This record gives sequence, C-alpha cells and structure tokens, in this order.
Amino acid sequence: MSAAGFTIRPAGPEDAEAVGALLRASYPPLMAAGYPADVLERALPAMMKANPLLLRSGTYHLAVAEDGAVIGCGGWTREPPGPPCQPVDPTVGHIRHFATHPGWLRRGVGSALLGRCIAEARVVGVRRLACLSSLVAERFYASAGFHPVGKRSVILAPGVQFDSIVMTLELSSAEG
Repeated sequence: MSAAGFTIRPAGPEDAEAVGALLRASYPPLMAAGYPADVLERALPAMMKANPLLLRSGTYHLAVAEDGAVIGCGGWTREPPGPPCQPVDPTVGHIRHFATHPGWLRRGVGSALLGRCIAEARVVGVRRLACLSSLVAERFYASAGFHPVGKRSVILAPGVQFDSIVMTLELSSAEG
C-alpha cells in the first residue's frame, strides 16, 4: 500500500531496532501532553520497546518513508495485550502499539496504518476491534469511529501503571 510519501508493509523480527527507535522518538514528546512527567519517567521505558510477539504476528505493520525511514508502526492481534494465556475471542481484535514519528503527524500515517488493520480484521471475520488508547490518542481513534467504553490502568511493571481509555469499533456496522 502506498500513500503520500510513504508505503505500508508488514513488520518482522528484523525490524525491532527500527520500531524501538521510532517509539523512543515518538512517545516522550507526544505523551507529555497527557501525562505527568513522573508517570512518563516510570512508564516510558517499558513502552518504548518493540514487542517480539507483535513483530512475528504478521498483522503488525510499518509505515516507511521514501528514504527508508520508519515513520509509523501499529497493528492488531486476536490476542489481547497483557500476559499471555488470556482467553481469545475470535470475533474480537485488539489494536496494538501504534506510533507515528512527530515529524510525520497529520500526514495520514496513523490513519493508513489503522485502515490497514481494520481492513485485515474485517476480512478474517473480526466483528469488533478494541484498543487501549493513551489519553493523548483518544481523538485519533475517535476520528476512525472508535468509541470510548471505559478507562483502564495498565500495569507496565511493578508499581508502574499507565491510564488508558478502552475504545471499541464495531466492524459489522462500520464502513470501510
């Protein structure tokens, strides 16, 4: 898939370093608008690591600029975020670990990645997508049709919790 100045491609384990670099470039400046500095100081180290399971999933994608720079990432899985071995509902997909480089905001990168995830999930019979939105990303997900359904504090490490907004998108009635 190609968009203005970038393409979308599946990520793989070999992309771990590039994804980590993107997360380190994105999360500190973008999350500062919604979280106190002391929360970010404790939470960001756990959040800024590429997830090997996502990189192997086949449903995690990168937005790559014409010069080869990774400018966005994000994907979806049927497995919910958190500890493995949680129950999996085959009709529910989970949006996972999205980020856009600050220099590429509002240029369609996140929307293209999310659109790819929605289309893939719909094709394989997922009827609802859920995500744990950061406090700063709620408007982004809402612009794609997601609705807030609650709040959840995600435990990132012992004593480190990160407040999130639980959002869902019904695919059976969503357009796309």
